[in-house]
Amino acid sequence: MLLSRRNKLFFLKLLSLFSVVRGYNILIIIIAQYLTSIFILAPHIKLRNVVFDPNLFVIVLASAGVIAGGYIINNFYDKEKDLINRPQKTMLDRLVSQQTKLTGYFLLNFLSVVLASYVSFRAVAFFSLYIFAIWFYSHKLKKFPIVGNTVASILAIIPFFAVFIYYRNFDEVIFVHATFLFLMLMIREMIKDLGNLKGDMAQNYKTIPVAYGELTSKRIISVLILISCGPIYLLLTRYEIGYMYLYFYLCVALLFILLLALWISKGRTHYVWLHNILKLIIVAGTFSIVLIDVNMILDRILW
Repeated sequence: MLLSRRNKLFFLKLLSLFSVVRGYNILIIIIAQYLTSIFILAPHIKLRNVVFDPNLFVIVLASAGVIAGGYIINNFYDKEKDLINRPQKTMLDRLVSQQTKLTGYFLLNFLSVVLASYVSFRAVAFFSLYIFAIWFYSHKLKKFPIVGNTVASILAIIPFFAVFIYYRNFDEVIFVHATFLFLMLMIREMIKDLGNLKGDMAQNYKTIPVAYGELTSKRIISVLILISCGPIYLLLTRYEIGYMYLYFYLCVALLFILLLALWISKGRTHYVWLHNILKLIIVAGTFSIVLIDVNMILDRILW
């Protein structure tokens, strides 16, 4: 019985650690980095050469370590706010001590920089700056309206910027894809602020809903949704994206539903649903990258 309790506690702590570092998000980012490399950044390189590229593997692994560390330090600074907004998740996260979390934070960041040194000194500098930027955002910037949302969205796309720099692909279509992703992340961050209004007010976080009200926040989100139709239009009309056009048509429908639902939403439960719609758009976008050139999958496997 004692062994059973120890095992149960051990697995609960593992689950708690997985929750703190948002393991599911990191897995999606890893998949997205590889799919972006294969289908967008390096479509001319043999599939096996991309998948088994040790430098790319190190960049992806270092990115995962820094992101995991970022979630830990964000959890550390937001512990009181999260106790109000997400009490059940917070209680699970507290199964791992703060000391263990901070030890993991420093260890993950140190190992990420060591891994980056395998690629180049520039990679070390890049990830060192990324680590500092995440800490500075968690410690200071996230409490400021608009600035916090913008910086959070930029930090979320930096892992893709890392592989972008590695392949040195400066095609215009990449920037259009990146603009669309940035807008989706920005909308997600602002909807998250609406859902976290109670905790943000209690902890004096000056988010847009706290500083300017829910109505202003909804207006800004609506404008961002309309602006996001710009890159969608460009991707559908100016660039060759294969069957990925199906994904963007789905996005238009989901964004239209999101816009309508936004103005009738009241309370955290409604905003969580809106947040989930944004997560669906982002995750679906990750896997729909393969639709850019379905035939290329078979061709490159045979190379």
